[in-house]
Amino acid sequence: MAAQRYVPLPESRVPVVAEPDVLVVGGGSAGLSAAVAAARNGAEVLLLERFSYLGGLATGGLIILLLTLDDGAGRRAVGGLCQEMVERLEQRGAVYYPPPNQWNNADPKLVEHYARWGLVWGNPSPEGHRVRYSAAFEPHEFIFAADEMVREAGVQALYQTWACEPVIEGREITAVVIQNKAGRQAVAAKVVVDATGDGDLFAAAGEPYELERVHPWLWFLMGGVQDVGQALDAGKGFFFHTPGRDRVLVPWGGEARVRRKIDATDPGEVSAALVECRRMVLEEAARLKGSTPGFEDAYISLMADQLGITESRRLQGDYVMTRGDLDRAFADTVARTGHWTKYDCVYNIPYRSLLPRGLDNLLVAGRCISVDHRVHHATKEIPPCMATGQAAGTAAAMAAAAGVSVKRLDVEKLRERLLAQGAILG
Repeated sequence: MAAQRYVPLPESRVPVVAEPDVLVVGGGSAGLSAAVAAARNGAEVLLLERFSYLGGLATGGLIILLLTLDDGAGRRAVGGLCQEMVERLEQRGAVYYPPPNQWNNADPKLVEHYARWGLVWGNPSPEGHRVRYSAAFEPHEFIFAADEMVREAGVQALYQTWACEPVIEGREITAVVIQNKAGRQAVAAKVVVDATGDGDLFAAAGEPYELERVHPWLWFLMGGVQDVGQALDAGKGFFFHTPGRDRVLVPWGGEARVRRKIDATDPGEVSAALVECRRMVLEEAARLKGSTPGFEDAYISLMADQLGITESRRLQGDYVMTRGDLDRAFADTVARTGHWTKYDCVYNIPYRSLLPRGLDNLLVAGRCISVDHRVHHATKEIPPCMATGQAAGTAAAMAAAAGVSVKRLDVEKLRERLLAQGAILG
């Protein structure tokens, strides 16, 4: 094996182009929530996003299912900004979910109806499956709603921009180097939120983490389906109803299967997986057209431009949640979630799981928070990501205003603020 070659770079300085109170890196569902929450709590906020839209996997990944906002026993588990998003989507007729009087209903006909929308998952309880408070939504409407939430809150969003590396002095990130068409620049913020999904910032800062290899997927939509109900009755493929006429959502590549797990932080492996998954989308669409009644004139109307990566880096922070924390109450709970495949099951997420061990002005939100692999199966979903984002953004604004470390923040006051803003903490 050839020795690693290196290229020396000249010593350089980059201009500081912004000094907000809070810098949020990553505009997925967690980053969107963190930025809006921080701004609504009085902070000047800059939000960085590497793509040209907000929502991350909820939009560009076409993972257009909110799984789940309940605890599997008919009670809400996630509120706040995620519930607000549902309401904004509903105002535009862009979301579908069971009404509250049907939550926890075990009527087989109702369960089957919502299962056809992708809203019922996992192993049934001893009494069988029940209706969950989950929702299917239209991805572009999510983007439009996110744009409005950011604009109304006064967040400055900077698209097509990568956060390259944190500049660290002692226990603080003093600046984050960014890269875009304007070249290399820097942002100096009082508090930083890592909502990158892959934990790019805390990894670059040398914080400990675990890394999981996963199967990559590309979700896609097919239009021109003549009768979606009849096509589902035929049982010739894996797809769901989705908002909009004559179209279906094909999740996880449908009947196709990617046999190889990848490291989602390895650009080479991600690039190869994108090509392989796009080929599989074409093959699956052709198979559906040839085998499923109603698909004869169907076509691929939209294909995800982001791989459906469910896991990569997970922070090993001040507290690592484990399966033993199921239904456990914490004095510092700042978010909670049900489990999309299990009933009557709740994880209360402590503030400490958003905190890296070695930095005093960094918070982590979304699927890369400090949990183990088993708990991650629940906390990676869009509703809990929005809940931890709201908690991180609110905490960041409060710490910046008080001039204190995020580790020294009065968590009870944080909890009071979150409850007042619609979060559900148990």
